[in-house]
Amino acid sequence: MKPYLRLFDFSQKVNYKIEVLAGLTVAMTMLPESLSFAILAGFPPLTGLYAAFIMGLVTSIFGGRPGLISGGAGATVVVLIALMKSNGLEYVFAAVALAGAIQILVGLFRLGKFIRLVPQPVMYGFVNGLAVIIFMAQLQQFKTISNGQETWLSGSPLYIMAGLVALTIAIVVLLPRITKAVPPSLVAIIVVFLIVLGFGIETKMVKDIASVSGGFPPFHIPLVPFEWETLEIIFPYALIMAGVGLTEGLLTLNLVDEMTSTRGNGNREALAQGCANILNGFFFGMGGCPMIAQTLVNLSAGARARLSGIVASLTILAIILFAAPLIELVPMAALTGVMIMVAVGTFEWISFRIINKMPKQDVFVGILVALITIWLHNLALAVLIGVIISALVFAWESAKRIRARKYTDGEGVKHYEIFGPLFFGSVTAFNEKFDVAGDPEIVIIDFKESRVSDMSGIDALNKLTERYDKAGKKLHLKHLSQDCRTLLKNADGIIDVNIMEDPSYHVAVERLS
Repeated sequence: MKPYLRLFDFSQKVNYKIEVLAGLTVAMTMLPESLSFAILAGFPPLTGLYAAFIMGLVTSIFGGRPGLISGGAGATVVVLIALMKSNGLEYVFAAVALAGAIQILVGLFRLGKFIRLVPQPVMYGFVNGLAVIIFMAQLQQFKTISNGQETWLSGSPLYIMAGLVALTIAIVVLLPRITKAVPPSLVAIIVVFLIVLGFGIETKMVKDIASVSGGFPPFHIPLVPFEWETLEIIFPYALIMAGVGLTEGLLTLNLVDEMTSTRGNGNREALAQGCANILNGFFFGMGGCPMIAQTLVNLSAGARARLSGIVASLTILAIILFAAPLIELVPMAALTGVMIMVAVGTFEWISFRIINKMPKQDVFVGILVALITIWLHNLALAVLIGVIISALVFAWESAKRIRARKYTDGEGVKHYEIFGPLFFGSVTAFNEKFDVAGDPEIVIIDFKESRVSDMSGIDALNKLTERYDKAGKKLHLKHLSQDCRTLLKNADGIIDVNIMEDPSYHVAVERLS
């Protein structure tokens, strides 16, 4: 049987017991992270739970592949911290909705493949900076407000907080060595919760931060001025959030593809993410993207269909509707410990092991992106600067690779065999290789091992042919690609292209479904 409306493949054999249990497990692992990330960013905790529900449900039904779990992920939430501090929650909702619209456009125009243009050093720097931000934010829980002044905890409150955090971390680290049947973060939260409740320990709880009591996500148009200035404020954050979400999503999708030996649909996933984030913006959600940890939990539990993600999202909704009073009693120390371990797990420790094997410029870019992320909390600026520097470094390195082998044949014809790309960065070096005054009457430039990449290269060739023409000499261009010869058609009067020996070169373009 063919997929019905391209949503569900009823020919797929589904183990409903495994799917339901996997969904419940995913919900329990997503719950603490959603709460913690919302609190980390200064959002109401309920926005994190709403995001987990909306993202999980929409992407599970309409997403690019079964088994992929989405929710309020830290990578996208941290992007919005600066916007929250500067303009408030309503602007955050507007930015989330705009990010969703951008992601829909990426999916509609099949532009998902361009997300891969973000260099790996930039991703390392971004992820490592994100991990440090998450870790540093947890130190806020070791502070209190006294007489209107923020001070560090001391005495018994400090010892209690530190002890409970240490206990949480110990459980998260040690429990997987004993059993992997239950999520360690969930067990840690339950154990700390029972200890605090059973012994009547006084410590900071979720209810001291904000209430999580609520009903079904209410429809709400972001209360922002509908004017150009608002767009100028939210667009950079929306653009980076969309890019980060798509990058995380496509990387996670590829991981699931490898693990399940199946193929997902990246453009469809972009559409689903976009729709989910638009709904988040209008239904009090903080937005999000696919979550690697929860996806791995889902797959390790044996889930392979869409049902597990649907069950997980509906479970979170049930918790919002019926279990909010219980959630409000969760000690903040437990969530702090969980987030510290999230930060440790997020950090790309492999970047330390390979730092001496990476090019110096890549190391520089990675460190710079991480520092900007940590110092300014501006992921948009960090990623943008990282991409620009990486592009400039690539252009510089490519420009240095152009060279020419020169020789004169038995008939007195001067040959220039060009190696390396001719583009805006290598034009100057290219022009320096020719001796117009000293060359014979006939000169041949062979592009068999080269390629003219842009209009700067075309312009350089035009000017070079004019120089030889003014000197009364004839210039021939050999082995130009068909694309180049098409671009050079306006120079037919002075350029002689050896068409018979010219092969047609075409750029390989990956076609993604």
